[in-house]
Amino acid sequence: MTKEIEADLYRYGGLKGMTGFFKGLRKPGFRYMYILRKLSNCKKYSPKWILFAFLKNHYTFKYGFQIPTTTKIGKGLYIGHFGSVIINEDAVIGNNCNLSPNVTIGETNRGILKGSPTIGNEVWIGSGAVIVGKVTIGTNVLIAPNSYVNCDVPNDSIVIGNPSKVISNKDATVGYLDFILS
Repeated sequence: MTKEIEADLYRYGGLKGMTGFFKGLRKPGFRYMYILRKLSNCKKYSPKWILFAFLKNHYTFKYGFQIPTTTKIGKGLYIGHFGSVIINEDAVIGNNCNLSPNVTIGETNRGILKGSPTIGNEVWIGSGAVIVGKVTIGTNVLIAPNSYVNCDVPNDSIVIGNPSKVISNKDATVGYLDFILS
């Protein structure tokens, strides 16, 4: 098991080892990320690649997760519930982030924010949140449910509302991010 997969697995209630792995496969978020990580490490058009590509396609429709294999995702990603999660292929997501249902991390095609977001480490993104454009989200940031983020967010912050309002808070993700593998 790779370090990324171990960290992903641990985020689901502290699971580890082979027993934890099989328990983790029952969680939609871990199952999808396991397949995504295996697919991104396979040689294209090999038998393993074909198998994992088929499984990823199947679970994309079953769970509603749309995450391209080329997306740069750090270790310890946690997807709490199945439901629409859409991430642009050029987005970058740091370590130990949480994604809730109906999250969109997308690209802006014009203007000064043309591009995709870069999300730091230990970021909690609430249900229905939308992050678009070439923005940078810092470390230890909580993005409240139904927030629309199209501006840079500094470290240790909470983002709420539409338009987004940034509030400085050193304990932004305390109690929201559990089971982080060091």
